Amino acid sequence: MNDLAPSINPVLYAQNGFKELHEFLKKEMPSKIFILVDSNTYEACLSPFMQKLQTDIPTEVIEIEAGEEFKNLETCAGVWNVLSELEADRKSLIINLGGGVVTDLGGFVASCFKRGIRFINVPTSLLAMVDASVGGKTGVDLGNLKNQIGVINLPEMVIIDSAFLKTLSAQEMRSGLAEILKHGLIADENYWKKVSNLAELDLSDLDGIIKSSVDIKAEIVKKDPYEKNLRKTLNYGHTLGHAIESYCLTHSEKKKLLHGEAIAIGMVLETFISAKMLNFPEEKLESIRDIFLDLYGKEEFFPEDISQIKELMKFDKKNERGIINFVLLEDIGQPVIDKKVPNELIDEAFVFYLNN
Repeated sequence: MNDLAPSINPVLYAQNGFKELHEFLKKEMPSKIFILVDSNTYEACLSPFMQKLQTDIPTEVIEIEAGEEFKNLETCAGVWNVLSELEADRKSLIINLGGGVVTDLGGFVASCFKRGIRFINVPTSLLAMVDASVGGKTGVDLGNLKNQIGVINLPEMVIIDSAFLKTLSAQEMRSGLAEILKHGLIADENYWKKVSNLAELDLSDLDGIIKSSVDIKAEIVKKDPYEKNLRKTLNYGHTLGHAIESYCLTHSEKKKLLHGEAIAIGMVLETFISAKMLNFPEEKLESIRDIFLDLYGKEEFFPEDISQIKELMKFDKKNERGIINFVLLEDIGQPVIDKKVPNELIDEAFVFYLNN
């Protein structure tokens, strides 16, 4: 297995990625290859991937249900059982072909099976390309609590091929864009201005934007692979966003939100809190709110919803000694970690979001 510190996993692009994959297979000669897909990527991505996979090594496909609600230990147990039945051994290789659920869960499955077998991620969603591709986070949800079970363990490589994005809906693309926008907010105001000005961007810009976002995240992870300090900045918008995502996932009367849709709401709320606590510029706050509302629309939250969302924040992974820790911004590109936020300010943030 790779040693996480101080390096990070290699991220390779398109044809160069497949070339490296074939060289890896020839050199390492896994006993078997297992390709993990969900029901969506089985239909849309498996065939083009198999056309690019050049190997005589025995290959099996394992399919799981698509959706965040299946990112759990029960699904892991199903995959582990199939691996055992198909006689996977410690020289086997898992290739995770899918979005963030597949790469997170597949990485965790590989990290635990026989105390760890090697895996490669081939992200097929924009969100997975710019977020799950770097840093070795693997894991699953515990009930409705996001990513409570997992380990940090690097894949052998990540192959990003933007051709897979043709399979995505506009909603899925917007979900991935939220993480790209987050990278701009926490790291680089010029990048924020570029990616938030969608009218001047087209698909030909996408490869460069993906690489820029990967580079921003990689630079942060290199400095803090185990999320002791700087890497926490990547959770901007996630303290409230994850709680909103979890709440909507388990309350049938609420619209089920994709990860990026929930994080977009979280970023509006946490930018408002930043303005109140750290004097984040008001005019930038209003611009950020308008950009996110134009892209994602507005969801309705009632007082009872907000109360339960705040309860869910108690389970956020950044919390220490029972204290809920937020990432806030002094300005675009100037994040501050481990900020404790008064309850009433969270309520005010929802009022700001709902009334504008």
